[in-house]
Amino acid sequence: MSYQSSQGLQQFKNLVGIKFQLYNSLFTSLPFHRIEKTGILLSLLLTICEDGYKKKQSPEQIIEDFFQKHTAYSTERDRADILFRFVQYVERQIVLFDALEDAAFRHVNDMGGAGTVKHLISEVLQTNKEEELTEKLKDYSVRMVLTAHPTQFYPGSVLGIINDLSRAVIVNDAADINLYMQQLGKTPFLKKQKPTPYDEAVSLIWYLENVFYHACGKIISTLHNQFPHSIDKNNAVIKMGFWPGGDRDGNPFVKTETTLKVAESLRGAIIKCYYLDVRRLKRRLTFRGVDTILQELEEKLYNNIFIAEKKTELHKQEILDPLIQIREIIIYQHNSLFVNLVDNLIGKVMIFGLHFATLDIRQESTVHEAVLAAVAGKEKLAPSNYSSLTAAEKATVLTGLKGVARPELYDDPLVKDTLEAIAAIKTIQHYNGEDGCSRYIISQCNSAINVLEVFGLFLLSGWEKEKMTVDIVPLFETVEDLQQAAAIMKELYENESYKKHLQRRGQMQTIMLGFSDGTKDGGYLMANWSIYKAKEELTRISADYGIHVVFFDGRGGPPARGGGKTHKFYASMGKNIANKQIQLTIQGQTVSSNFGTIDTAQYNIEQLLHAGISNDLFSSKEVTMQADEEELLQALAVESYKAYSKLKGHPDFLAYLNEVSPLRFYNETNIASRPSKRKSSGRLELKDLRAIPYVGAWSQLKQNVTGYYGVGKALEKLDKKGKWNELKQLYTNSPFFKTLLDNCEMAMKKCFFPLTEHFSQHPVYGEIWRLIYDEFELTQKYIFKLSGKNELMADYPVEQLSIQMRERIVLPLSTIQQYALTKFQLLEKSGENKPMKEVYEKLIIRSSFGIINAARNSA
Repeated sequence: MSYQSSQGLQQFKNLVGIKFQLYNSLFTSLPFHRIEKTGILLSLLLTICEDGYKKKQSPEQIIEDFFQKHTAYSTERDRADILFRFVQYVERQIVLFDALEDAAFRHVNDMGGAGTVKHLISEVLQTNKEEELTEKLKDYSVRMVLTAHPTQFYPGSVLGIINDLSRAVIVNDAADINLYMQQLGKTPFLKKQKPTPYDEAVSLIWYLENVFYHACGKIISTLHNQFPHSIDKNNAVIKMGFWPGGDRDGNPFVKTETTLKVAESLRGAIIKCYYLDVRRLKRRLTFRGVDTILQELEEKLYNNIFIAEKKTELHKQEILDPLIQIREIIIYQHNSLFVNLVDNLIGKVMIFGLHFATLDIRQESTVHEAVLAAVAGKEKLAPSNYSSLTAAEKATVLTGLKGVARPELYDDPLVKDTLEAIAAIKTIQHYNGEDGCSRYIISQCNSAINVLEVFGLFLLSGWEKEKMTVDIVPLFETVEDLQQAAAIMKELYENESYKKHLQRRGQMQTIMLGFSDGTKDGGYLMANWSIYKAKEELTRISADYGIHVVFFDGRGGPPARGGGKTHKFYASMGKNIANKQIQLTIQGQTVSSNFGTIDTAQYNIEQLLHAGISNDLFSSKEVTMQADEEELLQALAVESYKAYSKLKGHPDFLAYLNEVSPLRFYNETNIASRPSKRKSSGRLELKDLRAIPYVGAWSQLKQNVTGYYGVGKALEKLDKKGKWNELKQLYTNSPFFKTLLDNCEMAMKKCFFPLTEHFSQHPVYGEIWRLIYDEFELTQKYIFKLSGKNELMADYPVEQLSIQMRERIVLPLSTIQQYALTKFQLLEKSGENKPMKEVYEKLIIRSSFGIINAARNSA
């Protein structure tokens, strides 16, 4: 372990581990019914769980033993009551742990160490690469797109308490800590109603205002202060994106009215941020010649926030011009006093404009064909036989459509909304600027026609080809679609109309790649390798046609959905993959865990910025894989895919997941406006199941199949073929392969098979449980053999300890959930409609919250 890691670990033990034990004792004063007794009994249950699993007891046996030997509770209702109190108690323990980790972040992590902007500055100066940095920053950027995907189990009120509690912990304010803990005790964790898409947007706008606005401003200021000539005024190095209110894929509750309302809220929020900053500037910039300019700017911003009819009277340049004028006056007349404060605000305006974040529109590909068919049938704006035309005939029709469709003529809400949404982009661009809404994403894209259908719908919605200020972004998700992606893009690049569209868009094409559905479809190794290969092919084919390709990664929280050590993936991309920009989704739970405070956001944004820059400027060793290394990874991916496909094809696979995990209850958690399945059919099918509940269910089961399954079998297969030395060399030389396995270790570290070991002898599910467990053991064996370590995540001691502590806190919760599942299923199979069936269902759902929250990136 390095000195730096050792220091961070000690700080973690002192500031998180010890403080958790200390503040945990305050829970006995929380305003719960019989809280002190609850705390004592919970502590006892934790010990009994640990001992019970060592004795290979089932969760049902552990809970029954606990009640019989250590309590006087005899009725099911009384027992359920104390279990609910345990759930409440553990939920609040997890909040405390989150707050302590957030408060300790800058002490545990080196804010000026490897991967930070301070480190970047040091590297640039030491290697005299200021010119290279200036060139790189002309078109390089990191775009983080906030999504409302259902992985955030904390309601907004609880997130606010975590934020306040962290601040109180930083200054050791015991009185406030006690008050916030009491507030926590009275604050409900359960959402009685599903949030609307607008509710989700408001929650994420809070992060934009309170975290990203300040973190991004600090980063840009630091860069500008050190390299004033390196920041290109025409290129925002950090960009924000936004999906709530624009993402329609599988969410019938997102309407055009929602989209416009969210865009207006984003504009209002950023103007409010500027207004508050200008008010602060006025306190410092009290100099002659400056105060009047600031006063005028303040009034202009105020009018836009509070006076509705003045909303149109503001553009980005109207904020920048007076700030630049003020800057000049300060430099030449007032000894540059407080010029850093003005530079900070100028940097923010450059990043956020009047849009704050670019609102993306997303819809599923089959919807567009249905809309075109409806328009053809009703308004005759397309051939009536459109659906039966060949691909070539469709392409000709779509790029030559004329006339404007009238949404009000259609009864089908999907047709109406699709047409209205495309037309509404113009309105958003008028008020928020072009960056306000300039991308239309097509999910489940599997042909060039899918892209041209959207192009055609824009023409039918009043857009002129020459003035289409929107990028059409195909999203490739399944393994098959990823393999076909290059051929699809080649076809588009050769289409004359689309080629001209790209010329007008600066010869740039954004392509989105989905990690979540790729993993669900092909398993961990195959999904990641397919995306890597697709990026290589797409980079090559785009370069052949003179197109600058930009990759937008649909990443979730856990390694199974493209999360984990994200910045290390970007740093491991070789020269064969375009890296002008890094674009990725930041989803639900990951927003609060990785970007929940200014410190964590600044650190993680800087890691992403550094990853893309260091590849070009400082790569001391070649990270591009050689042909023989790619062959080796291809062979591993194929073997891994075979193993995962075999498991997925087991006749009882989905039944096992549905019975043993809380999958079927996911939709009842009220954490998101979006349904958990794409289609509302009663029958459970893997293709309709969304990746989030699929991965989240495995996570709650403590089996995390999607994070490692097939890796062990693949390594074993190549070992038996005499390829071990090559594999060892690949692990040593390839940052991409090393990062893949690092993330694999993270998923495995969160596994706990004793929780479900009683299923190993189950007459139906025993075989599947043993297949999964054997693969876990095999993967672990080979990872240890490759790394030379004897424990998972040995290279990341702080995260390793954090996971261990979190998993221990949540162990009683996982046990209670499995116990409740068993009880619920017994009542369900008996056919009796007993009141306790509903109680156990609620207990299963309530347990989900704490389990997911404790893991921080499990869904």
